[in-house]
Order: sequence, then structure tokens, then C-alpha cells
Amino acid sequence: MDKKRILLIYTGGTIGMVKDYTTGALKSFDFKKLLKHVPELNQLDCYIDTISFENPLDSSNMNPKEWVRMATLIEEHYIQYDGFVVLHGSDTMSYTASALSFLLENLDKPVILTGSQLPIGDLRTDAKENLITSVQIAALQKNGTSVIKEVGLYFEYKLYRGNRTTKINAENFRAFTSLNYPHLAESGVHLNVFFEYLLPLKRNKKLIVHKKMDENVALVKLFPGMNKRVFENVLKTDGLKALILETYGSGNGPTANWFLTSLKKSIENGLHVINVTQCSGGSVLMGKYETSSALMDMQVINGKDITTEAAISKAMYMMGSDVSNKHFKTVFETSLRGEMR
Repeated sequence: MDKKRILLIYTGGTIGMVKDYTTGALKSFDFKKLLKHVPELNQLDCYIDTISFENPLDSSNMNPKEWVRMATLIEEHYIQYDGFVVLHGSDTMSYTASALSFLLENLDKPVILTGSQLPIGDLRTDAKENLITSVQIAALQKNGTSVIKEVGLYFEYKLYRGNRTTKINAENFRAFTSLNYPHLAESGVHLNVFFEYLLPLKRNKKLIVHKKMDENVALVKLFPGMNKRVFENVLKTDGLKALILETYGSGNGPTANWFLTSLKKSIENGLHVINVTQCSGGSVLMGKYETSSALMDMQVINGKDITTEAAISKAMYMMGSDVSNKHFKTVFETSLRGEMR
């Protein structure tokens, strides 16, 4: 059997740090010397090449320009490699995983994002296991083809669909979860893949890499006592094209006249308003209660069980792809990459 070729893309984050024991400070290490820090990678039956961002990013500085940069790197090396592992800071990893899932259309090779809560040189680090298993998953093949054909996120023994994840803990090794969709694989004594949850294969479809995202998106989380003036000023933001509205429970919002009137006027003026639940799990069910019936009547877009992270990147992707205003609601409410039911 030919050894599989895996490309490791280091964008930044804790996983790429080592401690300077003289000063106690964390610093990035040269990823060309990866095997020195993780010699266990030599035991994997694959070739590993690395590319590192010249100036690694703290994930708090991640943005759509960098998402396109990652997608372009994968496009440029797509033929030469069997799989890709993207090392990324955990804070915005779910946003990046979601964005890449939309930018990489007809993906038939694995793109696995991972990172760590502790630096790779730390005595108790989770970086080594996350990295080693991510490479293993990226190299998995069955009958000469990749097992995973989508963007995944691997952390603390579980592989998730990337656009279904959200970060839930800043201190625990189990930093991510996917409450609305089962995990795709689990690492234990054996590496178990749950084939029934993988995206269905799209045969003979050529990879399409999208390279434009429209950042004219805003996010508003409803809360009791929301200021009318602040909310209306957000809606009047110059150039705003889409609003992600984090509502209560199953998609409910206040019935105050000023709230509904300002939303309706904005929608009539062409603003795409997308209803997502601010709950960690569950789905928007507009019309179930009176407090969401008005939103449904004014054609607010139903985000169903999509995560906020995926909703933001999907809106940016769709507007960058010039989806018409007429079809925007229909397309958004359709699952494009397994991001919603």
C-alpha cells in the first residue's frame, strides 16, 4: 500500500506553542521541526508535510480573508495530498470550520481542524493526541478512497462535522460539542467511524473553491430590556445585508410593536434576517408560539438547528456567491453542507 500524503497547515494557536523555560513565556516553534516535538508521528503510515503561516494568528484575529487563504492553500495542494489537517486556535475554530465547509464545495478529501488547550510542549498537553489522531483520520481510506469527505473538527477523542460545532469550555479538554448532530468518529482503543452520519458521496463532482465572502453581517442576541434605539441603529447600519438574530428558545422574540415594526421595515428594504436559537441545542420552530408567529409572517429566515457560527459564515458565503434576494431565503433554509437538518 502506498503511504498516504497529509498536509499540515499551521495557522496559529496554542497547539503551536512551546514554553521557554528560561522566561516562562509561550512562543511559536518551527513546524518544520514538528517530528522533534511529536516523534510519535513517525509511527503513522503516512508522509507529513507542513506549511505554516509566516505570521501565525491568534484565532481572535481570524477573519474571512484568512478563511479564503486557507481554502486557496488547500486548492493549490489538493491533487498532491490525500488529506489536510489545519491547526488552529480553539476560540474561533468552529467559525473557521463552518466557513471552510462552505468555501470548499464538492470536497472528497478530509479537511480536519484541530488545536489544543495546552501548548504542545507542556507536560500535560492535549495537543499530541489531538494532532496524532487528526492525522490518522485524514489518512483513513477504504477501497482506495478517503473515508471522511468533509470538513471535520477533532478534539478530545471525537470527530465532529465542523459546521455543527460550538466551543463550550475555555478550560476543559473537552472544549467542543455538537448538540444537534452526532459525532462522526470516536477515538478509544480503536478508531471508530460512524458511517451513517457522514455526508453522502457526491460522485464525479469536481472541487469548487469559493473565494469571496461578504462581511456585511451583524449578530444581535435578544435579551430582556433590549434598548430600542440600539436595536434600530443596528438595523440602519450602512451596507448591512444580513442580520443573524439570536432568539429565545424555539425562535421566539418580543411582540413589542417597535421591535416588529422595525424588523418588518428592514426586511421590506432588503435585509436578510435569520432566526437562530440562542440555546446551545435544539431548533427554531417559528409559529409554535405566538411570540414567533409574527416573525414567520414577515418572512424571517428559519435557521432551524444551525449554529450561530455556521449561520454567520453561511450568510457571508451566500452573499459572496451573489445569491439573489429572491432566492436567498430558500437557499439559506436548505442544507448545503450538512449544516442543518
